[in-house]
Amino acid sequence: MPFYFDLHVHTSKGSGDSALTPEELVAQARRIGLDGVCLAEHDSWMERDEFERFARGSGIVVVRAQEVTTPQGHVLVFGVDEYQPGRPDLGDLRRAVQRAGGLMVLAHPFRRMFNPPPDNQNILYGGRPEAYPKTPAEAAKHPAFEMVDEIEGLNGGNTEQENEFALAVVRRLGLKGTGGSDAHAAEQLGRRVTAFQEPVRSAGEFLEALRAKAFAPSVLPGLAKWPVQP
Repeated sequence: MPFYFDLHVHTSKGSGDSALTPEELVAQARRIGLDGVCLAEHDSWMERDEFERFARGSGIVVVRAQEVTTPQGHVLVFGVDEYQPGRPDLGDLRRAVQRAGGLMVLAHPFRRMFNPPPDNQNILYGGRPEAYPKTPAEAAKHPAFEMVDEIEGLNGGNTEQENEFALAVVRRLGLKGTGGSDAHAAEQLGRRVTAFQEPVRSAGEFLEALRAKAFAPSVLPGLAKWPVQP
């Protein structure tokens, strides 16, 4: 039986654009059947002591993470305690995370790439449509993919076209791909998830399973037909 984790969640505690309180997060996660969530706040996070108190009383596995903004895109960082300032170079971030023994997942790498102008500003390619890849094989050559441990293959805030392209690149690179809702509100939670093959009952076990690549991007049973954002 898979263990379902939402690896990409934002709360009002650490992300200014989120309407989801930590308390609402826990209530909704338990209601829809999530086994765990990752609080991947935007270039910020809940203080360690406060987080530990919150996680202990949640009734689910809660992992302290961060979504770090870089010029090459947004990166989900796991297993790192020190604060990572926004917009570092991806290579510098990689070296810092490796020193701390953490892991990096490039989030929604192809977001807005297929939108009509002027809404086709993809960060990974510097917002330059003339540089956008035409095929997953071409996209897989981007040097950013060599500096992360995984790619977010399913994101609840992506279009299906963006997710399908990301999954194709994941396959080309021989990776597994993660899944997360990118939730900023309770009703968005769990729209896309990561399914772990073995029980994951703590933050430590979560990191071990992530390193072992014992997972796959997935949809939460019962939420598969929920729409994604345009």
